[in-house]
Amino acid sequence: MKKKETPSIDQWLKEAKAAPDALEEGMILLHNGVVRKTPRAQVREGIEDGSEVKGMEFDYDPLKVEEAVAETYKMDGIFYVKTWLNKGQLEVGDDIMYVLIGGDIRPHVIDGLEYLVGRIKNECVKEIEQKK
Repeated sequence: MKKKETPSIDQWLKEAKAAPDALEEGMILLHNGVVRKTPRAQVREGIEDGSEVKGMEFDYDPLKVEEAVAETYKMDGIFYVKTWLNKGQLEVGDDIMYVLIGGDIRPHVIDGLEYLVGRIKNECVKEIEQKK
């Protein structure tokens, strides 16, 4: 599996601002997940085994991502959602995903971004860290 080409965030912002509900949007947030060298267990649980991440095998279920996006649109004040997820063998520093949320006010947009990224990470993806 080969990793995918990263999209243009400038283009994404232009699309969000040209969307049918763009005049309802007062905030746009972007999440850019990146492969880091620190293992997940160390960052999340404080478990240090002296290892570092050298890469990651990454895959996702596009139907589950679509379902999560559809649920995000049902949230209060969310008018625009766009996602891109990489695929394949990723190296430290590579982009894992982009998630863009446009909505009316800051609390709604932050909630929407947190909800969607959480759903994607917990239900839609398969990440296998490779350590050195």
